This record gives sequence, C-alpha cells and structure tokens, in this order.
Amino acid sequence: MSALGHRARRPDPTPGEREQQVLDRIDKARRRRAKVTDERITLSHGAGGKATQSLVEAIFLDAFRNPRLEPLEDAATLCVGSTRLALTTDSFVVSPLFFPGGDIGDLAVNGTVNDLAVSGATPLYLTAGFILEEGFPVADLERVVASMRAAAETAGVEIVTGDTKVVQRGKADGCYINTAGIGVIDADAPALGVATARPGDAVLVSGPIGEHGVTIMLARGELDIDAELESDTAAVHGMVADLRAAAPGVRAMRDATRGGVATILNEVAKAADVAVVVDEKAVPVKTEVRGASELLGIDPLYVACEGRIVVIVDPAEVAAALAALHRHPLGEQAAVIGRITEDPPGLVLLNTTFGGTRIVDLLVGDPLPRIC
Repeated sequence: MSALGHRARRPDPTPGEREQQVLDRIDKARRRRAKVTDERITLSHGAGGKATQSLVEAIFLDAFRNPRLEPLEDAATLCVGSTRLALTTDSFVVSPLFFPGGDIGDLAVNGTVNDLAVSGATPLYLTAGFILEEGFPVADLERVVASMRAAAETAGVEIVTGDTKVVQRGKADGCYINTAGIGVIDADAPALGVATARPGDAVLVSGPIGEHGVTIMLARGELDIDAELESDTAAVHGMVADLRAAAPGVRAMRDATRGGVATILNEVAKAADVAVVVDEKAVPVKTEVRGASELLGIDPLYVACEGRIVVIVDPAEVAAALAALHRHPLGEQAAVIGRITEDPPGLVLLNTTFGGTRIVDLLVGDPLPRIC
C-alpha cells in the first residue's frame, strides 16, 4: 500500500490523558457564560444548585452588576464614611412552618444573623416583612412572632422595621417572611471571601451536617421514618467571633444552607480557581441523617444546615481554629474535612470511604424543596 493510502493510527490515550480530557471538558463547560434555558421558573431554580446559579448569574447579576454585588457573598460590604457595614437580605418559605427544633420565625432571624456573621460583621438590626394568606390562624402568627422575638433577643439584635401584606386564600402557603439585616465590620478586620482561598488551606465544618433538611422532610410526614432529629437552626455569630479571635488566618466562611456543604465548596472552587479535596470519612454526619438520606436517595453533602458553617483557614492556624470551634457549644463536633489544592481547578473531589475519588458537582434538581 502506498504512503498516500495509509493513515497512521493515533495511539490510544493513556488513563491519565483520558482523565485530563474529561476534566478539560468539564472546565470548559463551567466557564461558559451562564444562560437560563427554561421558559418558566421551576423548583430547581430555588435549590441552590446549577439552576439557581444560572438564574442568579444570567438574569439578576447581568441586570444589576456592580462591584459590591459581583462577589455574590452572603452579604454585601458597604462603606459609609469610615464605617464598614454588611447588608444582607433573605426570604423564608419553609414547609411546614413548625418543625422539631424551630419554626419559620426563629429560622428567619437566625438565617439573617448568620449571613452577616460569616461575612465578618457583628449583626445589629433586622427588618421583617410578612406575606400572609387569607385564613391564616392568628394564633399561629402570634407563635411565629414570639419565636422571632426570642431568637432576636438571644442573638442580641433588634427588629427595627417591617411590612405586612395579605393575599387571597390559596395565593400563598400560610406565611412567608422576608428579612434584611445590617451589621458593622471592624475597620481593621481582613476582608473575607471564597475567592481568597489558596492551595494548602484547610476546609472545616463546625458540626454534623444535614440535620435541618432531613428534619424538615421527616416533619412533612411523607416518609415512614421515626428518627430523633431536630433542626440545627441557631445563630452562629458568637462562635464566629471566637473563631476569628483565635485564628486571624480565616479566609472565608459560609453557612451551608440551600444546597448544603457541597454547594459551598463548589462556590469556593469556582471563585478561587482552585480544587477542593474532601475526605468523606472526615465529614461529620449523624447516623439518623445518613440513614434518612440513603432512603431519600440523596447525599448528606447536599442537605441544608441552618446552624453550621464551612470555614477556609490558613494551614498554619488549623489547630487554633479547630480548638476555638470546639470550645463553643455549637462547634463541639467541628472537624477538618478537606484541603485546597491547585489541580484540577474549579472542581470539588471526594475521596470516598471505598477508596475511590469522585467529582462532587452542583445539584441539578431539587430533592428537598422549601427547606428554608
């Protein structure tokens, strides 16, 4: 056969080359401009995963883009004269309204306080807006408001303004709450943000994960599971203050709500262009949460918490950070669950209990809707 009639066969890629090709394709897909392909909003757009990320970046960030919004942290940092402030807002549509360990009222206060705390601020003032459905029992409203008052007193914040709207029967689900919160940031405190994570940093969680999301699902009575579980809803600002005093090398903090710890770690990997490597054996998960998650067919890493934080800290201060968390009642079971590495950038990898490694991607669907 002539040379013109023969085409040299390309050698098959090695396992390492095949793996790199897959990682390159994933990286290319993740760097594409966000776009919403759905014609209508679905529950997935509120789950904290890929659909939420696309919605926020393609619709809201594109429309409102500015330097204070673009980092997409839990609170915006604002400067008024020489004062640094943190401002956040949140809405709560949890179902059911009352659940073991809490209700929509203390959830609203604690969630807002926590967004300020993980942004490095001392929470000061909150707003409270209520959307009430015609026919909602006044006794239930009084119970929710009392819970908010108690949570605010515990957290040392004041609810200073608000709003109330009532919609027709069937146009809401009893009661929705919207909040905003403002806090002050110490002038000398270093700025926090997931984009500051560096290779070598450690990843910590402040306690067992997934308790809130699983508690909500069981409270709906959709599963015949009897478990002694309560929501972990709590204000974490006291623990955060102790942590930052003991470990000034804390680079970032997030409270792991919608989408759970997995979503937070993906945000770190994307914002800092690093890899996050997690040891599955090191992740604290209660037996009841793990069992219920297996029955639901979901990974506890994706299940929401309402009183747990994810911390990225300089490797030289891991021991000090962990000790500070352990001294606080909310952080007694804190653990180091992983580390930041250079490669593969933008990805979260899980070293499994079976000895393998898998990618922990953002959620695509919404396995636990309306958990906060």
